[in-house]
Amino acid sequence: MSLDAGEGRMTAQSILVFDMDGVLAEVGESYSAATVATVQHFTGEIVSRERIEEFKEAGGWNNDWALSHHLIQDIGSKDVAYKDVLAVFQSVFLGQNNDGLILREKWIPANGLLERLREKYELAIFTGRPRAEIEPTLARFAPAIPWAVIIADEEVARAKPAPDGLLAIANAYPKAKLTYIGDNVDDARSARTAAVRFIGVADLASARRARLLQAEGAVAVVADVNALEGVL
Repeated sequence: MSLDAGEGRMTAQSILVFDMDGVLAEVGESYSAATVATVQHFTGEIVSRERIEEFKEAGGWNNDWALSHHLIQDIGSKDVAYKDVLAVFQSVFLGQNNDGLILREKWIPANGLLERLREKYELAIFTGRPRAEIEPTLARFAPAIPWAVIIADEEVARAKPAPDGLLAIANAYPKAKLTYIGDNVDDARSARTAAVRFIGVADLASARRARLLQAEGAVAVVADVNALEGVL
């Protein structure tokens, strides 16, 4: 866990906690594309983005490595070791020196959005990404943003939909009101279990996703993070 704020900031009144994928970073051509490439490597089949989306909507598949392994087992006729799937996925996603599909990511927040939000809130991240995959993206797109807390996948005992990351932030800032901004049902379930207010993100083409997030307890659903100021 990265607690980057100074000691005096531990009395923050309100904290916005962001998921990364689909909220801060567009990952259709990075993580999703890496899943497609990995499955094709082992099976020769091209899995559709719609099928990937179905698993994400069902919940429990926030980890793209695990989803890739599951799809390979489902499609393929032979057992493939998880470590081998992980190696291929990472070689596609990270490349040799962070020069793989990770470079296709696009930053979603418009210029000035996070700076304006930080005038009223502390900003934090709780994501299913490993820390090694958080830092290159933040360095590219938001190097000047001082995140109060960043919690990566390997820094919690249980991954989402477990609430561990949100509870860790709540424990670090016991007087603060947290709001979690995420784009899938695992994010929503994590927030609900932690008793944290949840705002969903679902683009205009994802009416079904929006309904799912509302059913999971989202107090609002926005088309993208740039509409967040209107519902806070």
